[in-house]
Amino acid sequence: MHISLSALLYCILDLGYVTEENAESATRSLLAGGADILQLRAKNHDLSTIERVAKKLLLICREAKIPFIINDFPELAAALDADGVHIGQDDGPLSTAREMVGPGKIIGRSTHSLDQARAALAEGFDYIGFGPLFPTPTKLGRPGIGLDHIQEMQRDVGSRIPAYCIGGITPETLPSVLAAGAQRVVIVSSLLQATDITKATKDCKSLIINREI
Repeated sequence: MHISLSALLYCILDLGYVTEENAESATRSLLAGGADILQLRAKNHDLSTIERVAKKLLLICREAKIPFIINDFPELAAALDADGVHIGQDDGPLSTAREMVGPGKIIGRSTHSLDQARAALAEGFDYIGFGPLFPTPTKLGRPGIGLDHIQEMQRDVGSRIPAYCIGGITPETLPSVLAAGAQRVVIVSSLLQATDITKATKDCKSLIINREI
């Protein structure tokens, strides 16, 4: 499986915001709202919990024909036959992750600058996250990189591989992110904490689709 350039909204089921008991229903709501990709992120959770949740979410995503990505754990992604893995700047080179997950799997990289985005493209990653654009509770202590370089990143990298702007994006900030040149985004906490996850997701997806090009 690969990520199409037409995949616009990347959603993350983050166990920092959703309990294990609610993970499946929240995932179904995100997918019903138009999520094009679903990642499981579970910082500070034990591996057995992550594996247990991942098995359930993988089945939901397979049924919906949506790529399922596991954050941080290439070996777990390989063991469960997930569609791919997402790794950070400090998680080693692409070649190491590729050895773990095998051929044909999606591997994404977090990038925090134009140079890192270009390097990830050159190295051969399948997609990137670019941010955090704004300060966000999921990356405490990391300042936002702002909106100034989105257009250049989109031209140099996002025209070649899917590039997802991430970090503090909410329904309120999304219009400014799109106006700055973003074509694809990751939205996390504002969707997971919404009263109606499906509606919130649909509303954001509609904004992305109907952005001024």
